[in-house]
Amino acid sequence: MNFDYLFGLLASAAAVIIGIVVHESAHALSAYLLGDRTARSQGRISLNPLRHIDPFGTILLPLIMILAGGPVFAFAKPVPIYLGNLKHPKRDEVIVSLAGPLSNIALAVLGALLLRGLANDPALFAGGLAQYGLAAQVAPHLVRFSLTLMSVNLSLAFFNLIPLPPLDGSSLLVPFLKGRTLQTYYEIQRYSMPILIVVLYVLPSLLRIDLIGLYFSITVDPLYLNLVSFALGF
Repeated sequence: MNFDYLFGLLASAAAVIIGIVVHESAHALSAYLLGDRTARSQGRISLNPLRHIDPFGTILLPLIMILAGGPVFAFAKPVPIYLGNLKHPKRDEVIVSLAGPLSNIALAVLGALLLRGLANDPALFAGGLAQYGLAAQVAPHLVRFSLTLMSVNLSLAFFNLIPLPPLDGSSLLVPFLKGRTLQTYYEIQRYSMPILIVVLYVLPSLLRIDLIGLYFSITVDPLYLNLVSFALGF
């Protein structure tokens, strides 16, 4: 196993963990600010990965998907939200749900700012290493990590914006649903994993229909390229 491949894996793993931790903390913090203390009481407003990591969803499932050679996604422990505690339940559920993806987009922008700083002055982010002549060796790895941080977090943001329960984007439908329709919406959540498996694996394998790839091509890819252009001053 060569160093570049190992570094790529570690950079991707670090970016995913950072993205998931910030994502879940953003959910918990927004819920707390809107009146629900449930997540805060369970210590979910935290940047400690151990507070958020789900052994299956964050570790085992991504490993299985990597070995299967297909798309890879991960999830953390759900943040407990009690809608009855929110000041305006329907509106606030949307805000709490969007807080996660928006935090990932903010991390992607942070990655672009880091890349911009590296492009302008590599020694700036290499810190004290510059005096030992190591800045030129460290900077390329920071550049690669910045790009990974951007792409991973944009993917996390827009994947979670898919309007399929229990993904965050499904909450955008809540204000428009009432009565039995709203109840059906919540019942669909139990089938979310099979639906995702069909979309991620069955459709691309059997019908050569890559809905996620198409979706990312009009959301993640253009935004990623714009951020890289900003960072490099194009």
